[in-house]
Amino acid sequence: MNVNLVRLKKGGTQKVFPLLSASILIGRHRSCNLRIPLDSVSKKHCQLTNDGKIWKIRDLGSHNGTYLNGKKVEEAEVQPGNSLTIGPLTFVIQIDGQPDLNSPPQNEQSTKPQPQQAPQSQQLTPMEKTEENLIEDDQFANFSDLQLDDLKSLESLEDSDSA
Repeated sequence: MNVNLVRLKKGGTQKVFPLLSASILIGRHRSCNLRIPLDSVSKKHCQLTNDGKIWKIRDLGSHNGTYLNGKKVEEAEVQPGNSLTIGPLTFVIQIDGQPDLNSPPQNEQSTKPQPQQAPQSQQLTPMEKTEENLIEDDQFANFSDLQLDDLKSLESLEDSDSA
């Protein structure tokens, strides 16, 4: 079974996080398989597990909750195409290539209007950027560069955070 968490970004780009083991711990702590270094994510936020047939998400008592398809869950079975929200980030669960995220939905036209960029006077300076604005503006590049269990990426992220 090939399972991925896919983060869809503005502009149609995506970042795929393959789930390579039967248990994936997600959170802020260094011991997590998928580390999301944001204050709104608990140290050990949630866990994805597979019993050989079924994938489940289980919240680990996180402060802000774990959401499956917009509904707060303690534990739930996940299906292809479900959305999983952890802190401000939302992922699509892809199992064995389903859903196919490389083709646009049938009801979406390919000539979708592009969002207009804010005038220069309304753009945020680095000091004004908050976690929410970074995600909203899709400029939170550090997380999009992380891989599961990629310690070099984690170390470089920590170095850039302390600068």
